[in-house]
Amino acid sequence: MEITLKGDKQIENIPSIKDKALRINLNEHIYGTFAEIGAGQETVRQFFRAGGASGTIAKTMSAYDKDFSDAIYGIENDKRYVTEARLRKMLNHETRLIEERITRDKHPNKMFFTYANTVATIDFAKKYKGHGWVGIKYQVDPKQDYNEIVLHIRFKENDARLQQETLGKLGTNLIYGAFYKYNEPRKLLRYLYDHLDKDQLEIDTINFSGPVFEDVDNRLMSLQLVRNGMTDAVMFAPDGNNVLPARVLYKKNILALRGSFRPVTKVNMDMYQKSYDMFIKENRVDTEKTQVIFEITLSNLRAEGEIDEQDFMDRAKLLCSLGQTVLISNFQEYYKLVEYFSQYSKSRMGLSMGVNNLVDIFDEKYYRHLSGGILEAFGKLFFKDLRVYLYPMQNDDGTLTTSENLKVHPRMKELYKFFKYNGKVVDITDFDDSILSIFSRTVLGMIANGEDGWEAMLPEGVSKLIKEKSLFGYEAEEVINK
Repeated sequence: MEITLKGDKQIENIPSIKDKALRINLNEHIYGTFAEIGAGQETVRQFFRAGGASGTIAKTMSAYDKDFSDAIYGIENDKRYVTEARLRKMLNHETRLIEERITRDKHPNKMFFTYANTVATIDFAKKYKGHGWVGIKYQVDPKQDYNEIVLHIRFKENDARLQQETLGKLGTNLIYGAFYKYNEPRKLLRYLYDHLDKDQLEIDTINFSGPVFEDVDNRLMSLQLVRNGMTDAVMFAPDGNNVLPARVLYKKNILALRGSFRPVTKVNMDMYQKSYDMFIKENRVDTEKTQVIFEITLSNLRAEGEIDEQDFMDRAKLLCSLGQTVLISNFQEYYKLVEYFSQYSKSRMGLSMGVNNLVDIFDEKYYRHLSGGILEAFGKLFFKDLRVYLYPMQNDDGTLTTSENLKVHPRMKELYKFFKYNGKVVDITDFDDSILSIFSRTVLGMIANGEDGWEAMLPEGVSKLIKEKSLFGYEAEEVINK
């Protein structure tokens, strides 16, 4: 790749979409299938137009008719077509056919691939902008097992034709990156947006697997999506795997807890359990359709101006060990978090928080960028069917600060009263008063200084995990003595 100089910086000349497709086509070892459902043959079109495609494309197909699609790939349990399960069936089916029909004896150096997507573009009413699953299953060595990159996208453009063109560029970037940037997955991620703008497309889930990605932690790749501005939030399940937020949140009652969880303490878990007990007793809250989310904002992941990825992993491991679903977001303000949830659910929601967080919500400085200021933000926050569950704060003199005596700015006093006395803010009363003096920063300092007693401040099993994995800078006593 050529490098040009601009000022004191080196700037890479990004290959055009045509050049990327042509380089793939001219590689005599790359050979495979394109299977595209729902938005036209937009990716393979780039390869046909670039020239030399006969040496690259074994087959291209698009099963638009649902019956034909079902006959080829089978019927999904949920009867849906734009799903990860459908995409993986497409990848596996087409790869199996290549292996069956192209003999290794005749083509010992061929690196097979299957590129597939299943996509719904914007509807005629322009109510749903469209989304889809895109993936590639491929080899970088004919004798090696297959690798996979699977991602979920959301369209932002308001025209179906533009969305199709965007999909074609994304697909070409993915195939090119899979073969030529697989050893630099972070760069591969950024290059997915070559010749695209973040206003055109959002990538909210991505998973890498296979021999060349053995050392890739998909949770860290999720973090890159948020850091790079490719999406506002990513989610991973208790098993540590990335999961599509829409799948987890769709039509659910949602209870969210925001925190640094550095580390997660008994106070955090007491706040969660007590607010959950209150939440499920609310009208229109179905226990079977309730989802608890532990949210960490990007600002809480920063250390000295930069994100400490090891610190992030430490928190993730602990929350997962407690069976929690974690959301990593770019939302500094709570109203943005509620707006995000509202994309997927109109059901009742709850926010569980401490006194300081609620006081911050009533601080005008966070809303100066809004034309309607704090009133606009509160309209977005409390217009929804939402309630705040407030955990008390113990003061130095042993007294408690609750919703009844907390102090907000004098200009916000009447606004606070309005929401308080309309039932939007309720106190958590059945709390454990023996743990109110526990703070994450205290625990963190004790761990760093090798002090005793911090274990009792954490939920069962957490201190053991911190010691076993040497999290948050923990060092075993024998190491310290050395």
